Amino acid sequence: MSQQKDTLKDYVMTFLKGAGMGAADVVPGVSGGTIAFITGIYERLLSAIRSVNFSALKVLKNQGIKALWQHIDGNFLLAVFSGLALSALSLAKIITYLLAHHQTLVWSFFFGLIIASFLHIAKQLESWDIKTVFACILGTVIAFTITSLAPAEANASWWYYFVAGAIAICAMILPGISGSFILLLLGMYGHVLGAVTSLDLPLIGLFLAGCVVGLMSFSHFLGWLLARFRDVTFALLAGFLFGSLNLLWPWKQVVSTYTNSKGIEKPLSQTNIGPETYQMVTGQDPQTLICFALALFGLGLILAIEKLTADKPKG
Repeated sequence: MSQQKDTLKDYVMTFLKGAGMGAADVVPGVSGGTIAFITGIYERLLSAIRSVNFSALKVLKNQGIKALWQHIDGNFLLAVFSGLALSALSLAKIITYLLAHHQTLVWSFFFGLIIASFLHIAKQLESWDIKTVFACILGTVIAFTITSLAPAEANASWWYYFVAGAIAICAMILPGISGSFILLLLGMYGHVLGAVTSLDLPLIGLFLAGCVVGLMSFSHFLGWLLARFRDVTFALLAGFLFGSLNLLWPWKQVVSTYTNSKGIEKPLSQTNIGPETYQMVTGQDPQTLICFALALFGLGLILAIEKLTADKPKG
């Protein structure tokens, strides 16, 4: 692939964008792919990932390591994934704490962020027609259905870390579908987050190996879709975002619970309710004004990022 000429400032910005992806991927319901898309690196990221293939091995054999590094856009990938990894490792404990003690506020912020992201992706379409409208509705239905499923609790066999990584990474690069939530559905979110926070390197390694295999496979398919059915694919991705709002609604009522393998009671199924009902049911302050302000902040943040990257190339 042809590598773009970047300055040190560009790489620092790419590192920060990768950090944003890592922060998003830690939160169930928010996709790192969304952050990649709105910051303008999505298509370049897919292209760079796809370039890690058999052709790259030929380049390595015939031209050496330097040519291989240029072929795979190595500086760009290093900047993105360094930011992503550092952010995910450093924020794992913080996000866990916030979700445990301030879940309503966290969801409110990301609710606004996802609304703005939906609008951003929808604006990428050259035109809306029956195919793109259908694709958007289909994406909405798929994401709504996935986010309505109840989390499972898996037995954390070593091989399942690899499988979970391969499946979850596909969602992580899709705007709107959260890899963390897929881990929840697989019953592996707590196990993986625990391995990260305790720096269990063998299990982290298995999970990352699964991520690499899944990423290599799925990125080619997604790149093929974008090359041949760009507007329909963008409409589908916009639908994924809109449907994921079901998961991010701040006020929820627990309908049923389950006891996990550690004997801790956790919500099994929840239903979205209004702030007044939330206060009546839980006896807790819904913090409506703060939640509304955080949603607006999330919305404004994406609009600001969109404006800052408007004049820069997307690929």
